[in-house]
Amino acid sequence: MFGRVTISHNMRIACIVAIGLLCGSVAAVTDADRVQLYHQFRAEFDAHQYPKALPLAEKLVAVTEEQYGPTDRSLAVPLCNVATTQYRLHDYHNAEETYLRTVKIVEDSGGGADRALLRPLHGLGATYFAIHQYDDAALILKRALDLSRNLDGLFNLEQMSILDPLIDSLIALDRNDDVERAFDYSVRVAEAAYGKTDIHVVQPLDRSAHWQEKMGRYVPARVLYARALTIAEQAGPGQVTHTVEPLEGIARTYRLEFVNSEVDKSDTSDVYAPAQSADDAQRLNPDGERAILMALKAIEPADHMGRGTAFVELGDWYLSGGLQNRGMAAYRRAWKEFEQGGSTIVLAAPRQLAYRAPLAASSRSKEDRDKVEEHFVEVSFTVSSEGRTSDVTTADTDAPLGQQKSVLSAIRRARYAPRFENGEAVETTGVRFREKMLSKKN
Repeated sequence: MFGRVTISHNMRIACIVAIGLLCGSVAAVTDADRVQLYHQFRAEFDAHQYPKALPLAEKLVAVTEEQYGPTDRSLAVPLCNVATTQYRLHDYHNAEETYLRTVKIVEDSGGGADRALLRPLHGLGATYFAIHQYDDAALILKRALDLSRNLDGLFNLEQMSILDPLIDSLIALDRNDDVERAFDYSVRVAEAAYGKTDIHVVQPLDRSAHWQEKMGRYVPARVLYARALTIAEQAGPGQVTHTVEPLEGIARTYRLEFVNSEVDKSDTSDVYAPAQSADDAQRLNPDGERAILMALKAIEPADHMGRGTAFVELGDWYLSGGLQNRGMAAYRRAWKEFEQGGSTIVLAAPRQLAYRAPLAASSRSKEDRDKVEEHFVEVSFTVSSEGRTSDVTTADTDAPLGQQKSVLSAIRRARYAPRFENGEAVETTGVRFREKMLSKKN
């Protein structure tokens, strides 16, 4: 039906070239393709669908490599997307490798003072912290922090996301002087960004106060809590919930100051003997009890978990003062609040209320850390329904006998809040406690 078509040699070559160009245009990656793929990744990532986000992030790296090559700095953001997704999936090994590759690409293409290094350094430090490599975490996060300050100023607010995990790493390393400086700095950053009396300053003040409290520095902690409370109170009725944490902190520091100073005395009398009267219990500063009751008033009635936490603190207060019945009544109220809130986990195990660590403990030792070696003592014991310890024995240790004995003695004098079941206090056996001890190197 149709006549034979004859194609000349030149026409044949032209067709082959045209087909080749057409195929090449189909296969080539464009910026628009990468942008579309990025939006698909972000949609899954922002929805916390990390298993679905990861292959999209990896594909974006692949097409970027295809377009620009395997060492181009345009890979920095796509690689960080992959590493961050791996981190969210707790795949820390691969996250570390991906962050390290990103850092190398940026360093090779721009040097050490490059803004593109901020995100991978931050992520790498967070990854090291997650796998308990605290020395590496502190080193990398400090580098990221210095870079942030060089690029954006000494008190830029963006550095807070780096400063917080750096502080946690320093705490894990017991680098207490560095921790204190870092907490002070976090407060100054917030003050510079918002003003000294702004509500945003309350959180870093509370964090710093909590650490001072943990270190046994109760007066400095209380000063910080008091300042946070003043800021929250002056912020108006709408910010009343911000008064709760500093109020509870003030109460806790009064209580801990009392029990630890009493435990440290040389006499052998029972510090926790039941008080003969409410007046006798006021050996504790009554401002502490008032602070807890103020916190309860500030907590919304519907916030059952918050109210449960405040009642626990009230129970701790009474129990530490020797008012056993009042303490147990407060714990029972806490249990009911927690039940309504959906979880009674706070009362599901004994909690240490008073414990004075031995002088050789890591938390109290004044020795130069470069001249000591670390040991541990792990003890096992029973906590009664009244919160007293018994059957205290060494469960595991690599410490000298003298250090073992000092930890056993400290636990025998310790006081616990008991475990609760179905709203009532019960005895708990097999409770464990581990203390880090330091001794001079030979």
